[in-house]
Amino acid sequence: MTSSEKRVAVITGAASGIGRALAVHYARQGVRSVIGTFPGDPHDPEETLRLVKDANGQAVIQEVDVRTTASVDHFAQRAVDEYGRLDYAVANAGILRNSPLGEMTDERWHDMLNVDLTGVLRTLRAGAARMTEGGALVAVSSIAGGVYGWEEHAHYAAAKAGVLGLIRSVAVELGPRGIRANAVIPGLIETPQSLDPVNSLGPEGLQRAGKDIPWGRAGRPEEVASVIAFLTSDEAMYITGQSLIVDGGLTIKMRA
Repeated sequence: MTSSEKRVAVITGAASGIGRALAVHYARQGVRSVIGTFPGDPHDPEETLRLVKDANGQAVIQEVDVRTTASVDHFAQRAVDEYGRLDYAVANAGILRNSPLGEMTDERWHDMLNVDLTGVLRTLRAGAARMTEGGALVAVSSIAGGVYGWEEHAHYAAAKAGVLGLIRSVAVELGPRGIRANAVIPGLIETPQSLDPVNSLGPEGLQRAGKDIPWGRAGRPEEVASVIAFLTSDEAMYITGQSLIVDGGLTIKMRA
């Protein structure tokens, strides 16, 4: 038995993209998952579950709305009720909306932060409350806000920047309990969110942008998932409060 076998993770936003890839990655490691899915998400969590089972893993699907504390608490508790423990909590759920500053209403601002920042807080808080020593938390930020600014996305960038401060503080607070907290900062990753041509780059824009990345292409969800899995594993036992950029070298390339 490896150190990861029989451990249990909750993953928000696991019906597609990075969350789905992480559930499958965990399955191959013997980590059991609670697949978090938002009721309004057009992506099918059953597909995630099928892929987990194909990898000889175990998982259950649980609806969760990260805008609501009660829903997130119920989501985290599902891990304990189903498997008797909770070891890893991954705050991956997020939304992306295009909004120029002049059109940035208070409602748009608050809706974004309620999911992409406060939703992360709720997930970390609920996870930590059910963990014992050796637990690990990971939050998904973005190079938009985590490194760069992004025009017409000030609310998104603010939320993603806030995630990094949240992680640092949570890591300090939970360190004495033996719980680690880290963030990943994905670059341009081929997910349903980045492929949205209205609120993000879209397929053609992502392909064009990928040519300017030293690695020569946009990233894949699996390449971020493997980093998250590392950060929650015992191999990263002395890493906490850190933010790891996963971008194929995008942010270190000097512009001409």
